Amino acid sequence: MLFKRSLLQELASTAAGAFLILMGIVVAQRAAYYIGVAAKGSLASDAINTLLGFSMIKFQPMLLSLTLFLAVLLTLSRWHRDSEMVIWFSSGLGIASWIRPVLTFAMPIIIVIFGLSLFVTPWATHKGADFADQLKSRDELASISPGVFKESRSSDRVYFVESFDELGNVVKNIFVQTTQHQKLGIIVAAKGHRTTEGNGDNFLVMENGRRYEGKPNTPEFTTTHFERYSIRIEPAEVKQQLPSTQSKDSVELLKHHDPANNAELQWRMAIPISAFVLVLLAIPLSFVDPRSGRSANMMIAILIYIIYNNMLSIMQAWLAQGKLSPLVGLWPVHIFFLLLTVYMFYRRIFQLPMLPQFEFLRGRKNSVKSIQDIAVPAKSSAGTVGSDTAGRAE
Repeated sequence: MLFKRSLLQELASTAAGAFLILMGIVVAQRAAYYIGVAAKGSLASDAINTLLGFSMIKFQPMLLSLTLFLAVLLTLSRWHRDSEMVIWFSSGLGIASWIRPVLTFAMPIIIVIFGLSLFVTPWATHKGADFADQLKSRDELASISPGVFKESRSSDRVYFVESFDELGNVVKNIFVQTTQHQKLGIIVAAKGHRTTEGNGDNFLVMENGRRYEGKPNTPEFTTTHFERYSIRIEPAEVKQQLPSTQSKDSVELLKHHDPANNAELQWRMAIPISAFVLVLLAIPLSFVDPRSGRSANMMIAILIYIIYNNMLSIMQAWLAQGKLSPLVGLWPVHIFFLLLTVYMFYRRIFQLPMLPQFEFLRGRKNSVKSIQDIAVPAKSSAGTVGSDTAGRAE
C-alpha cells in the first residue's frame, strides 16, 4: 500500500539521521575523555583510536534502540502535526494499522540489537579490557607524549621529549630528571632512541648531551659531557585480574548460575526486548495535541524512556545482589510498560484522554460552572424584584 511504502521510506531516512547524530555525540564525548586522559600522560596517544573503537562497539545496542524509538516517534509526530494522519484515518485506517509496517521496519534492527547485545558487546568488552591491561604492562616510555612532562610510576624520574621523528623511533631534545641516593640528576640530550638487549632489558639511549648531578640546596654539582648515555627502563608489573561479568561470553553466563551472571544475562536480553516495547509505545505517544504544544508528547516520551531504563538498572542491581529471584528478573518492568502500551492504544483508538481522572475533573468543573450560571441570573432577578417593591412603597 501507498501509506506503508511512504512510512517505511520516512522511517529509514529519519532513523539514519538520528543514528548519525547520536553516534556523533557519543564519539565526541568519548574522544574528548580519552584525549583528556592522554593529555595528562596516563594514556598513550596511539591507544586512543583502539579504545574509542571498542567503546563505540559497546554502545551500539543502546544507540540502535534509542534510534528506533526516536525514528518512529518523530516520523508519526510529523504526520500528526502536518495533518497527514487525518487523511489516513479518513480513508479507514485506524491507529492499530500502523503496528505492522512499523514492526516490519523495526524487527530486522531489533534482531541486530539482539546479536550485538548477546555476542558482540561482550567480545568488545573483553578485548577492550585485554588492551587496557597491555597498556598498563607497557613501560613508562611507551606513554610519553611530545611536549608533556611524564613522571615515572616510582616517582623518581621525570621525562620530557620535544618531538619524535617521522617514524617515531628517534626522539629529539630529551630532558630526564632523576633522584637517587638523595642526589638530583638532570640529563639533557639532543636526541636519543630506545633499544632492547638480548636479555629483554629496555634502555633509553641518549646521544650528545650533558648530565648534571648534585645535592639540592648545595653548591656541590658536577657536569659530565657524553656522546652516549643509557638509562635502564624498569618493566611495569601488572597484577592479573579476573574477567568482569560484562566481558564474559553469554554461553558462559548460562553455564554458571550466580546472581551476578543472571543479572548480566537478563540485562543483555532486556535491551532488544525494551527496543521492541518502545517501538510499539512510540505509536500512541506520537499523537500531537495542538492545544498542548508541539513538544509535549516528545517530553513525555523522553521521560518514559528514562524511567524505563532506570527501572531496568535498578532491577538488575537487585538481581545481582540476590534480592530478586532469577525467575522474576527484569520481566516485571517489561510487562508494566507493555501493559502501558496496550492502555495507550486503547485510549487512542477510542479517542480518550490519556488520564481518565481528567474527564472526572472536567465534569466537576462543568457542573460548578453551570451552578454559577444559574445562580447569577437568580440573584439579578431578586435584585430587580426588590427594586420594584421599593418603588411601589414610595
